[in-house]
Amino acid sequence: MCGICGYYQFEKEADAGTLKKMSDQIVHRGPDDEGFFQKENIGLAARRLSIIDLATGHQPLSSQSGNSWITYNGEVYNFSELRSELIQRGYAFRSQSDTEVVVNLYEEFGLEFVKKLRGMFAFAIYDQKNRRLILARDHIGKKPLYYCQKRNGNLVFASEIKSILQYPGVGRDVDHEALDFFLTLEYIPAPYSILTAVKKLPAGHMLVYENGKAAISEYWDVRPGVSPSGFPAAREEFLALLEESVRLRMISDVPLGAFLSGGIDSSAIVATMARISAIPIKTFSIGFEEKSYSELPYSRLVAAKFKTDHQEKTLSADIHALVLQLAGILDEPLGDFSNFPTYLVSRTAREKVTVALSGDGGDEIFGGYEHYLAQKLARFVDLSPLRPLRTLAGQAMRLVPPSQLKKGLVNRAKRFGEGFVNAAANRHFRWMLFLTRQQKARFYSPDFLQESFLQDLPQREPFREFFKRSRQFPGINQDLYLDLKTYLTDDIMVKVDRMSMAASLETRAPLLDFKLVEFAFSLPPEWKVRGNTGKWFFKKAMTGILDQKILNRQKQGFSIPIKNWLKNELKELMLETLSERKISALGFFNAAYVQTMIREHLQNRENHSHRLWALMQFHLWHDHFGKK
Repeated sequence: MCGICGYYQFEKEADAGTLKKMSDQIVHRGPDDEGFFQKENIGLAARRLSIIDLATGHQPLSSQSGNSWITYNGEVYNFSELRSELIQRGYAFRSQSDTEVVVNLYEEFGLEFVKKLRGMFAFAIYDQKNRRLILARDHIGKKPLYYCQKRNGNLVFASEIKSILQYPGVGRDVDHEALDFFLTLEYIPAPYSILTAVKKLPAGHMLVYENGKAAISEYWDVRPGVSPSGFPAAREEFLALLEESVRLRMISDVPLGAFLSGGIDSSAIVATMARISAIPIKTFSIGFEEKSYSELPYSRLVAAKFKTDHQEKTLSADIHALVLQLAGILDEPLGDFSNFPTYLVSRTAREKVTVALSGDGGDEIFGGYEHYLAQKLARFVDLSPLRPLRTLAGQAMRLVPPSQLKKGLVNRAKRFGEGFVNAAANRHFRWMLFLTRQQKARFYSPDFLQESFLQDLPQREPFREFFKRSRQFPGINQDLYLDLKTYLTDDIMVKVDRMSMAASLETRAPLLDFKLVEFAFSLPPEWKVRGNTGKWFFKKAMTGILDQKILNRQKQGFSIPIKNWLKNELKELMLETLSERKISALGFFNAAYVQTMIREHLQNRENHSHRLWALMQFHLWHDHFGKK
């Protein structure tokens, strides 16, 4: 696991000083080693967190021929199989690392080589003979890869934006459309980044840079598969895939453990690890002082059942310093509240292990979120005589004050009402919008409201293309596809990568092995959400393996009581960060309306926590990285 960076420039030879500055920005991603490759106009750098082949895995690394050089972030789990194939084809290896396998695989199979990889990765390969730079990102987008193509043709790339900003002349202007995406969704979808000059390489894509031009192509996307013949056969196939995926991700030359929330996803991973391992699995959990937010009783239940070496910590509301710390870690504003527990559980795990398996992905491929149930009901309402009551219901729920609890009937009803107010044209995304068109009319400044991109998501790329592709899937699988391509990649994977890497911890997600994802999308939609039960297939498949208390518990989500903290412990930070002076200075927002939102939230008349927190995150980000 590493951080990578580099550039291809035309007007002068690679500069060691610039490359070193870029590498120094991502030390946390690879504290164990650093390396550089410079030749003529190309510069590659790598920071290494040693996981496999501790002695001889130094990067950048060349192919057997010496023609191609790679800087690589990630793990290819089927590297042993690929290595054997290359040995049969006459290749000799100097190391035991997957990095050397990847670069030789390119030499043998050309650009088709990436389709053979099974894992999480982001890498750059420089082909000296063809003067070609290749960037690639894994199927699901677990590992990040940013790039900037300058007007003079130079291409700069890195695992994190802060590294790219060390290259001379990279602009820091905010991309207005990316900012609107962020405030609407709480994340920024690829290929956008918060900066106009920098783009994300989308998941499952490759960029080939030759003769000053970059060509981007997609090498993988999930497609509808053939449904298994009956539940028993499907369960057998799933459990076999799960065990294979977990087994592959337990390959490590350093200590390994698992995150354990007590939900079905992480519990299934821990159960499978315990079956494979000859020694107790190390597990890690985070809890909260607010009881409605804490899942520690459930994680303890799972830890006891599978006899894990379990450790847990409780997160209090004294997080002022942590808020400022994480704002400096994130290269882009991210509104996801769960970055805090993710960072703290990563930091806790790093005290004992270097690798941790997580349960990420189960909700997006098996149908675990409440908004899937909401969407199922909405489809019925939209086709019934009750449709005109949608807006009235949403307006009526605004009159009910929010509850201090994490969820509860009141909070669920209010969130459901908010979703119905959003345009039906947004379909799935209306349950995940945190700033409606009506709110934007009051929230944005007059100048910002003149921007031409302010349309519903289905009319904007990349969502227009994803809505189009989703139609190939039946029922709720359409909604799962949309989350797989957007929310999972650009929110969940970003959060997990940045927070774990900030603690120099590698995380692996067995449920997001692309073969398991393809299997999940072959299942009929009624196996995902059946009646009022989400994750029906997953729960049935794990019956007899996990305790019924785990299988039957309500979905909680890995969140924090931010709505309460903004009224108390984080109140002063909010008032300072969102002062009328600071809001007015940037010119994007209506400062008077922001102050109204703050008052309504503090008086418990409305729960504006998502909107206020996102705005805080943007301003804290701008203090660190924005154009001064």
